[in-house]
Amino acid sequence: MIKKLLQGMVVGIANIIPGVSGGTMMVAMGLYDKLIHAITHLKSEFKESMKLLIPIFIGAGLAIVTLARLFEFLLERYPIPTNFAFCGLIAGSLPFIFDKVKGHTVSIGKIIAFLIFFAVVILMAVMGETSGNAADVSFGIVNVIKLLLVGIIAAATMVVPGVSGSMMLMLLGYYDTILKTINQFIDALIAFDVQGILVQCGVLVPFGIGVVLGIFLIAKLIEFIFSKAEIHAYYAIIGLIIASPVAILLKTDWSGFSVMTLIVGVVTFVAGWFVASKLGGE
Repeated sequence: MIKKLLQGMVVGIANIIPGVSGGTMMVAMGLYDKLIHAITHLKSEFKESMKLLIPIFIGAGLAIVTLARLFEFLLERYPIPTNFAFCGLIAGSLPFIFDKVKGHTVSIGKIIAFLIFFAVVILMAVMGETSGNAADVSFGIVNVIKLLLVGIIAAATMVVPGVSGSMMLMLLGYYDTILKTINQFIDALIAFDVQGILVQCGVLVPFGIGVVLGIFLIAKLIEFIFSKAEIHAYYAIIGLIIASPVAILLKTDWSGFSVMTLIVGVVTFVAGWFVASKLGGE
């Protein structure tokens, strides 16, 4: 139970950092196949599915609401060591993925799958250099529909390994707005500000509904792909994972680079790798 909560927190943290993939973190910790199965078989295997999903979602939710400010601060003040830690987490997942394709011959189709999805992550990193203008989230039917659709798109990308849901929010112009709304909701909750809570819920509720819908829709698609071409899918995931540290480093602010920063970065990278090795696997 505690391990699953911690795994969920890692996934939650990943989903609030632009360039870092929550799906990759799921793969790193050996959760991906199990989560997809639990989501797509929720109705037929309700009890077993909920045993896995509840602690993971609670951990992810706790991480998002409690650590959003911390990681906003760390990325602003210590971007290089922080991003190196996430590169370590991602790199630490590779041994678990290579085990999935061990014993299978390499083919042109598998290499193409690897290269295409490697390129997708790099392209997203290049496109995601700017976050765009803050989105209009004033209450209204059009904005509610927009938030619902944004939630669906963000959730779909959050589940795909190597693709950053928060980077997609950035491209859509909703990242800063959603992050600030979460922080304002927590502030209002602590202050027992009912009006403030209702205002923030006007943004978070339609977005949250979209996230849930997106997760279930993409999970069905991923399960179908794995049932038809499992090894090709894993080669695509390997491409996404190997590209992720490159994408993160491309988006890192290197203005404060120094030998000491590099040393600290190496230490945080090793720490991230260690965490991935402990939380990963069966």
